[in-house]
Amino acid sequence: MRLTITTFLTLDGVIQAPGGPDEDRSGGFDLGGWGAPLFDDSLGAYMGEVFTHADGFLLGRRTYDIFAAWWPQVTDPRDPIAGPLNRLPKHVATTRGDELTWPGTQRLTGDLATAVGDLKRRPGRELRVHGSGALAQSLMREGLIDTYRLLIFPVVLGRGRRLFADAVPPAGLWLTDSRTSGSGVTMLTYDHAGAPEFGTVGG
Repeated sequence: MRLTITTFLTLDGVIQAPGGPDEDRSGGFDLGGWGAPLFDDSLGAYMGEVFTHADGFLLGRRTYDIFAAWWPQVTDPRDPIAGPLNRLPKHVATTRGDELTWPGTQRLTGDLATAVGDLKRRPGRELRVHGSGALAQSLMREGLIDTYRLLIFPVVLGRGRRLFADAVPPAGLWLTDSRTSGSGVTMLTYDHAGAPEFGTVGG
């Protein structure tokens, strides 16, 4: 399977708490919910479309807790998001020992890179990361992400946890798809293209 990440971020790269004020207040973050006013029907249709490509999910613990508190309550198997999330395997990277109660959930054990590499070798289309910023950064450092779906909201916050932080290694990306929602959210899909190239403009 290809390892893909789908995430919402602001124009200045913040990924923290797009869905609501209390989604993630860690670090004193008080600007949560920045994505909700811009989530229109065209963006919802796009998300429904990308969920059809998934054959499994890989989640960080915070994202798992948020999803597990909501999506199991949406019981219509035809729902384009709840259906795949409730039906397909979910793998959680967590150091906490408490039970993972969402049916179909498994805990990753051992070394992260080894465990994810084993999952990628399984047959299927996409092993999908949603949100899960800390996990995504760990996967970037290991060179494991094949495709990025970045939904960039026309909002600048100036503070908050960012996806591409200082510890992320340099990488080149290849744009494979670009769309814009009616509310101005840009949906960009990039494939990993190896190390970036450098040069001099006009040289």
